[in-house]
Amino acid sequence: MEKKLKVPIKDESLNDLKAGDVIYLTGNIITARDQAHKRILEQGSPLDIDGAAIFHAGPIISEDNGDYNMVAVGPTTSMRMNPYQSEVLDMGVKIVIGKGGMDDNVREALIRNNALYVVATGGCAALYVDAVENIDSVDWLDLGMPEAMWNLKVKDFGPLIVAMDSEGNSLYD
Repeated sequence: MEKKLKVPIKDESLNDLKAGDVIYLTGNIITARDQAHKRILEQGSPLDIDGAAIFHAGPIISEDNGDYNMVAVGPTTSMRMNPYQSEVLDMGVKIVIGKGGMDDNVREALIRNNALYVVATGGCAALYVDAVENIDSVDWLDLGMPEAMWNLKVKDFGPLIVAMDSEGNSLYD
């Protein structure tokens, strides 16, 4: 199945999606790597993450007099977020985007929260950047540009493959 979803995600829009399906996202997605996940748990998120899609990515951004422009945005290895991801999912996140899979604690959190782990294809950073319409905001630049939380307005961001679904199925099994 191929499906287009609007972010923030409503539970009912995920009900029919299974491991192996392809999705595209329109709305806002948030980049967050391990340091941002850690800070979300310590301080709370600076953005509303209820229904959010979080992208495990360290984008390449150019800055010109305070204006930020997306150069490239591709997935980073998700297993680095394993220590934090379950608790972040419990805060309302509905889609986690990354590469390489996640552990059984995350699988249980996906089931518990009716959420999905989807994979973005590594090496497609130029393709994905074409779906980014705007950088709406950035938080936690003190962590460094790749670790900061970038709030990206996207249209038809994908293709993304459902790798772990809300019923516990995983393409990695």
